[in-house]
Amino acid sequence: MKMHLALMVAAVFAMSPLYGVAGEKQVVDVKELAGSWRGWVAEVAGDEWATMNVSADGSYKASAMSVTTVGRFYLQAGNLRYRSKRTTPLAMPSAELFGTASVSEDNGKTVLTLMPEDPNYLGRAEYERVK
Repeated sequence: MKMHLALMVAAVFAMSPLYGVAGEKQVVDVKELAGSWRGWVAEVAGDEWATMNVSADGSYKASAMSVTTVGRFYLQAGNLRYRSKRTTPLAMPSAELFGTASVSEDNGKTVLTLMPEDPNYLGRAEYERVK
């Protein structure tokens, strides 16, 4: 009896819409990212407040207290990816960094998450679109 009840509850949840739950948005053109974003980026000193401006061609510039990064979003096999390079501090030039990105929407907010491919690299970021 308990198993039947559990299956029925699971079926109801599976078939009902999930209001208020963030859903990943499929990006089909980097132009969709164009505009201003603000959020947090993981850095050596801890999470830092950051702003990012994305152009229609997918290029971007992100600035936090300790670092400025330039890069470009692109689509590869239908997946949103990015490559970036730190431009500051000048004493610490960086190699190009690659990672994945995703966009989600929840309660009228659009969130862009960047995740570096190298798990040891700082720079994971989460930005919210500025309206």
